[in-house]
Amino acid sequence: MKKAAIYFAGKKYCKTAIEDRADLSAIREKPTPKMIVGLSLIAFSYVIGMPTSLAVTAVVGRREGPLAGVLAGGGIYAISTILFFVGLKMSGEKYFHLFCRWLIRVILEKILGDDAQALSDTDSNSGQ
Repeated sequence: MKKAAIYFAGKKYCKTAIEDRADLSAIREKPTPKMIVGLSLIAFSYVIGMPTSLAVTAVVGRREGPLAGVLAGGGIYAISTILFFVGLKMSGEKYFHLFCRWLIRVILEKILGDDAQALSDTDSNSGQ
């Protein structure tokens, strides 16, 4: 496991995460209107996701037949999924990258201990 961690610690993405001491402090910033809309879409997608899909499937299925119920419920669920991914794209990209860099730094530092920073410093000095 340590050999794999040493290998990944030498990669540019991981090395910069360690060197920059990647953290989650940017999450404390005030969210932009785009992020607020994105988070709202994600929340709304959960509301109309499974509960609404099941209710529509049951109601339409009783009135129109099982096939219509399945199609209506599936359609609602598809709309919910699309709203989720649009909201994720609008609000989550920045936070996703922040979280990944932080997680990589934490994992590598847990596995390598003090060697993580030393490897990062050694690699950056040898590249000069």
